[in-house]
Amino acid sequence: MRIGIVLYPTFGGSGVLATELGMALANKGHQVHFITYRQPVRLSAFNANIFYHEVRITTYPLFEYPPYESALASTIVDVVLNQKLDLLHVHYAIPHALSAYIARQILRKNDGIRLPVITTLHGTDITLVGKDKTYEPVVTFSINESDAITAVSDNLKEETYKSFHVKKDIEVITNFVDVARFSKKPIDAFRKAVAPNGERILIHASNFRKLKRVDDVVRIFAKVRQHLPAKLMMVGDGPERHAAEELSRELNICDDVRFVGKQEQMEDIMVISDLFLLTSEYESFGLSALEAMAARVPVLSSNAGGLPEINVHGVTGYMAPVGHIDEMADYAISILKDDETLGRFKQAAFDHACKFDIHQIVPRYEALYESVLAAVV
Repeated sequence: MRIGIVLYPTFGGSGVLATELGMALANKGHQVHFITYRQPVRLSAFNANIFYHEVRITTYPLFEYPPYESALASTIVDVVLNQKLDLLHVHYAIPHALSAYIARQILRKNDGIRLPVITTLHGTDITLVGKDKTYEPVVTFSINESDAITAVSDNLKEETYKSFHVKKDIEVITNFVDVARFSKKPIDAFRKAVAPNGERILIHASNFRKLKRVDDVVRIFAKVRQHLPAKLMMVGDGPERHAAEELSRELNICDDVRFVGKQEQMEDIMVISDLFLLTSEYESFGLSALEAMAARVPVLSSNAGGLPEINVHGVTGYMAPVGHIDEMADYAISILKDDETLGRFKQAAFDHACKFDIHQIVPRYEALYESVLAAVV
């Protein structure tokens, strides 16, 4: 198949999932065309079946905000006509589903081409941005105009039906992880550089938005630090980073906390860690938590959104209500208190992650593509 994938090329979960999916499809012999405004961060290795098409956004004094939706729709039309795409898979509803609809109408009217469109919902495109009255009618319309709709968790599926008048079936195809990539052997020198005296290493990775509650991560670590030697790695960047850095200074733990910014090779960082912290107000799925599990890192998370669908309480880690810092700290200490307990959680986390391995999930997307194409014919 010749597959177009529209995505955000950033470190967010939707962009990571879309890129990993495209690379996996290319490895299986499909021709994959990424369409976005910048090369995706996870798209690093060369593959003869992968193509990247940049959406060029022209600025004029008239435009305070350049019309990305129009530029994207025009690029989609160009790629479909010149690369003979079989279908288009858009990730994140805003504005990709709308741009796909516009492109499809242009292709149908001008060239008689029927372009099948699949929309995958990832989270905040539904639970946060999409609920804004500014966007809701457009989001609802463009989702309903898709030939197939998928969501990354049962929770997100329910939220979509609750918040929008979606008339079509939504198929849940969960996020996935390349277990082989994340289950590599840790680099001892790397771990010693972070924890020279054998301290436990806790890790958080996100885009540092308010939704992620990164201040909770810092406060939990401060309580853990009172009971056992530990280090904290804060991976990523965003609007709440500065406040988290200030908090670590106020709590006098800044020497044990490293803010390392955005990192592309997350597998090298995850694999040296002992506990992953995810304290979000909401996660549609929690892809970063799944990647941690694949690296044999147990997860301490809130019980919000779709997180209970991947983090098994008392097995792969623990969950607590959002904002329950003391409870989360107690759980963290119970996991990290001795090697035997930690080892048991690490193995259980890995075993559970294998259920979401890329080789288990990608065939479901291929089957969906085939069913959509058959329906069009």
